[in-house]
Amino acid sequence: MWSHRQELVSGAPAQDLFAVLSDVGSWPEWNSGLEHAELSGPFAEGAPGLMVMPGGQRLAFRLSWVSVNEGFEDATEVPEAGIVVYVRHSLEPLVDGRTRVVYQCTIDGPGADEAGPQIGAAVTADFPEVMAALSARAAVRAGGLRGTGLDGLDRTGP
Repeated sequence: MWSHRQELVSGAPAQDLFAVLSDVGSWPEWNSGLEHAELSGPFAEGAPGLMVMPGGQRLAFRLSWVSVNEGFEDATEVPEAGIVVYVRHSLEPLVDGRTRVVYQCTIDGPGADEAGPQIGAAVTADFPEVMAALSARAAVRAGGLRGTGLDGLDRTGP
């Protein structure tokens, strides 16, 4: 198994972050690593979807976990590598109204030890930029936030 965790604190409330995350068709508007994204059916556990990367690579995925205002996990099978790539997007409300956003990538399966480090590095390379863009998009949705920049990231310190 291979795993990587990235987190940031956003000034946006969890419900606004979740609203952005659950609008799959809009992902390419704030995630430059996607040309197209779609979901077949409602944003619910088991729903299948498709992501198209720059250059045209198509990746089928399914939602393996969804909890309203808490986050979701997508699972992408890569049969030729003998792996499944799970990316969990968790939202943890903080007592001061901010939200901890956690992206956790886990690669599992018989090929994980061999393929995990290379594929995992490719999957997670843009996590900081994508998470900042998510925070900014949710901040705009929330109508501007005290103590944050326009990007929605905490500017008040720890």
